[in-house]
Amino acid sequence: MDNKDNKNDFKPYVPASKITPEFTITSVIMGVILAVVFGAANAYLGLRVGMTVSASIPAAVIAMGVIRVIMRKNSILESNLVQTIGSAGESLAAGSIFTLPALFLWASEGVMEKPSILSITLIALVGGLLGVFFMVPLRNALIVKEHGTLPYPEGTACAEVLLAGEEGGANASTVFAGMGLSAAFKFIIDGLKAVPGEISLKVKGFAGEIGTQIYPAVMSVGYICGFRISSYMFAGGVLSWLVLIPLIVMFGSDLVMYPAVDKTVGEIFASGGASGIWSNYIRYIGAGALAAGGIISLIKSLPLIVRTFRDAIKGMGKGSAAAPTRTETDLNMKVVLIAIAALTLAVWLIPAIPVSLPGALIVVVFGFFFATVSSRMVGLVGSSNNPVSGMAIATLLIATMIIKFTGASGVDGMTASIAIGSIICIVAAISGDTSQDLKTGYLLGSTPKKQQIGEIIGVIAAALAIGGTLYLLDSAWGFGSEELAAPQATLMKMIIEGVMSAELPWNLVFIGAFIAVLVEVMGIPVLPFAIGVYLPVQLNACILVGGIVRLIFDKMKCEENKKKSIISDGTLFCSGMIAGEGLMGIVLALLAVFGVDSVLNISDNLNLPEAVSSIGSLVLFALIILSLLKFSIWKKRGESKNVKKK
Repeated sequence: MDNKDNKNDFKPYVPASKITPEFTITSVIMGVILAVVFGAANAYLGLRVGMTVSASIPAAVIAMGVIRVIMRKNSILESNLVQTIGSAGESLAAGSIFTLPALFLWASEGVMEKPSILSITLIALVGGLLGVFFMVPLRNALIVKEHGTLPYPEGTACAEVLLAGEEGGANASTVFAGMGLSAAFKFIIDGLKAVPGEISLKVKGFAGEIGTQIYPAVMSVGYICGFRISSYMFAGGVLSWLVLIPLIVMFGSDLVMYPAVDKTVGEIFASGGASGIWSNYIRYIGAGALAAGGIISLIKSLPLIVRTFRDAIKGMGKGSAAAPTRTETDLNMKVVLIAIAALTLAVWLIPAIPVSLPGALIVVVFGFFFATVSSRMVGLVGSSNNPVSGMAIATLLIATMIIKFTGASGVDGMTASIAIGSIICIVAAISGDTSQDLKTGYLLGSTPKKQQIGEIIGVIAAALAIGGTLYLLDSAWGFGSEELAAPQATLMKMIIEGVMSAELPWNLVFIGAFIAVLVEVMGIPVLPFAIGVYLPVQLNACILVGGIVRLIFDKMKCEENKKKSIISDGTLFCSGMIAGEGLMGIVLALLAVFGVDSVLNISDNLNLPEAVSSIGSLVLFALIILSLLKFSIWKKRGESKNVKKK
């Protein structure tokens, strides 16, 4: 592929003059399935660990494997449309789970009724569609005119994966292997409960606690994020569980400290251990660190945000006077503007979306602004570094203040605030994903209009599934529990409560905020550290294990191409493991809802001593790590031996 700055010199892989299968029944059906699958899996992962992963590359290799190898078709644009539709599910899930579970948390406290599935679906649908439509006029300004300036890392990587079509079948098998093995491991741990999913080490006389979880998806997050990010998360966990918790127990043992009002710190520790202190105090410190981290990230991005918005608005009016070619054809702008206006009215007028007219205007203004920002940001630093949560926090603070100023308070004001924040968060997530997909399509020679329609289909499919997914997970385990901590949603809930009622343990929140400031001054990325402060240290340790495996791969001494191939195989396998555990998590949630989970539970029959159970957990964790090695570094060694024999 030619990669020059001037768009007139750029030649996509499939020329504009060539017509190949693209928007087909096969691509739509496969894309919809992947949108629902990766949407559900990422919803589970995000609620569990507070982070989601991109589904574009796994969706691309699955599409290549099915279309090229199984169906014997040679259509790279058809495969690209599959990943375009499929990745929309992951992004919509990410935007939804950062905010909407707050409504379930309030319901569990008796503050309000649970949101209806219709309400969740409509909020997700409006946010997703606005994210796609806002990106249509921005495509020419950001994807075409700034080609060569904005690399769009994930979009470019996805194009390279699709171009490496000869390896599509092998890559797809790696993803499927990860899905199958991860589902099996998850079933053994949480279905049969043959071994504990968490091991903890406690020292007598010391209130702190250390340990690790053994879940394949959690370890895979560490591998994909890398050692640097996972080590920052672990450092945050160490601060919480080995420094702050012991200090609180040591100095406050005989005190009744707010927000716990009926027990002393010593009594909480005696009954709940370090986890009791975490749930009553540390999570507020972590929330303060997360909020400050999000705001710091947004402030640091302000110069880029202003420049991006200004340049994008200028570029929108400079279209080509000539008739557009196939690779330049977008959705009709009149249709886009009418759709945006209709969605704005829908936000205001549909009773299931609890937003007033001022709120609807906030959605449009902030939505377009943050869609522009998100698209530009992911073009420069990738989707993983897109400060979606920071944008949501800023929107929530402003929206909640405006709503309170206009007289809405209590339950109505809180639900309106979270609905606005949810739509904006989904807009930012979807517009970032759409821009990455459009970059992939630009490099390959896809038809933008068909990709934009594909994004709409993916959004609709994922929106129809997300309500049921959230209800299912909440019914099985409950948001805010150890199984599903829902860190971002808990943070959004606390922000709204703080603005509306000012009844938060502000001392703890400010301690977390100043920890975040200190970390930022030291030059440490504040968001991963803040997430680490909030989450249990056992989960952070499991993420670190994946990061250490990735570090070993990065430091290997071998040919550069071979190393890249090994790391890529590991990423694909880990992506499969995340999807597999997420899907098995949904299956186990269904079993729990119907009461079948107790039948599968064999832990009571085994009745193993704690030490033996812990050894069993470590053995299973070792098998998970070995499976990653088997489908990455050992796979390449086997291929090298076969080549030598030939």
